Amino acid sequence: MKSDNANTMAPEPIAPASGADLEMAVVVSSAPNNTDPNGVSTNKDVTDPFLVAFAGPSDPEDPKNWSKTKKWAVTDVLSATGFNRIMVSTIMAPALGTIATELHMNSAESVMAMSIYLLATAFGPLILGPLSEIYGRKPVLHASNVWFLVWNIACGFAPNKELLIAARFLAGFGASSIYALAGGVLGDIWRPEERGNSLAMYLLIPLLGSAVGPIVGGFMAGRTTWRWMFWSTSVFQAVMIVVSFLSFWETYGPVILERRAARLRRETGDDRYYTTIGRRDAKKNVGRVISRAVSRPLRLLLFHPIIQLLGVISAFHYGLLYIVLSTFSDLWMKQYGQSVELSGLHYLACALGEIAAALVGGRLMDYMYHYMQRRLGRAEHSPELRVPLSYPGTLLGPLALFLYGWAAQYHLHWAVVDAGVFLALFGSQIRGMPDQAYLMDAYPEHTTSALAATQFLKSLTAFLFPLFAPAMYDALGYGWGNSLLAFVALGFGIPAPLILWRYGKRLREKASSSY
Repeated sequence: MKSDNANTMAPEPIAPASGADLEMAVVVSSAPNNTDPNGVSTNKDVTDPFLVAFAGPSDPEDPKNWSKTKKWAVTDVLSATGFNRIMVSTIMAPALGTIATELHMNSAESVMAMSIYLLATAFGPLILGPLSEIYGRKPVLHASNVWFLVWNIACGFAPNKELLIAARFLAGFGASSIYALAGGVLGDIWRPEERGNSLAMYLLIPLLGSAVGPIVGGFMAGRTTWRWMFWSTSVFQAVMIVVSFLSFWETYGPVILERRAARLRRETGDDRYYTTIGRRDAKKNVGRVISRAVSRPLRLLLFHPIIQLLGVISAFHYGLLYIVLSTFSDLWMKQYGQSVELSGLHYLACALGEIAAALVGGRLMDYMYHYMQRRLGRAEHSPELRVPLSYPGTLLGPLALFLYGWAAQYHLHWAVVDAGVFLALFGSQIRGMPDQAYLMDAYPEHTTSALAATQFLKSLTAFLFPLFAPAMYDALGYGWGNSLLAFVALGFGIPAPLILWRYGKRLREKASSSY
């Protein structure tokens, strides 16, 4: 498009980040030029010299100024933790029949045992995400790690279906913290221009987990007891707890600043040192602070059009992902007559599609961000610059569902079916990454709450969609069943990027108070 038409396509100018539209708890991210060794402003123009704030690029305690080694260490801890927790969500899929027989479960109960883990991930982030905005990311991560380990072990020792289902729910609650924490931590330590690469590197291992789970589960189901699915992942989780204690540092700026202010008060004996958030919350009791924080994701979901739009779109596509993951093994065993071990290997197509999308999408996201800034002639940061990358995936994902569905319907060669699934998940992941980056950019101070709000809807669809998927395929077949999903995906997906691109800034301005 010619440059003289660029303004007609461009999103409206972005208001300053401290605007009342988001009503975020603004932490001073760059102090004046003159600061003491502790990072406390000494600039004569500052009204209150006791305000504790980060000292800009020279402040080593600001997570955005950490070394790349330290940033990648934190990112890798999150990635490996996410891998295990997401792998556990799907590892049961190939063994559902075996588990149902041993624990005397009907088909609905066996599916429930797998899906209830995902239901828990809808509610966990609503509590754990906001708590990380009060007490910090580190204690929430450590506590949820231990909680998940305890209940995942309990799953392996479950003597009956009731305990298995209950333990799966509680394990999912602990596992759910990664869905809210990951985006918040990445937003804490990486700058907007690094968003694509950091998000891609973080996603690589967890995305592999969703497909590795059924592969590992398939071989365990065929060669040993299904209980080793939980015992083996518990061993891995125990290792990750040790690693996270050694290699994960607090990343949330307001908590770091509050600790700095406390240290200054202690070392100087002067109680006048304070932070912006500390003073704001000083007159509130602890119960009110916690209740406001915990209710924030639901208020974002109820009153912020951006959260509603991205939540519904991402939830639908997340539900599609879990329809594929929950039924893929069944397709190969029932339609193609393959063994449970061999059926699990086809999940490699799912993993490769998402991994390829993360690698390609991360690089494209950063490239497109800089390209759009240059093309539109603007230097300021704008969340809407993330939107163009979602267009290719919005079209590719549904079109690939047609290929997957009809190839399976007519029993074409397995490579054609796997190619369709590869492209479907590639397109879905390319479409979804800009949505997550948009939320991280638009809600920098409450990223975990914003992601928790959208994760609530995503986890609900991940729980519900697999429940009706078998009946849908029985009634419509794989061809028309997947075609129906593809038509709905196109109907939902095509308008969403256009709305965000043209009206994103205006929708954020209309948002009710989030704090």
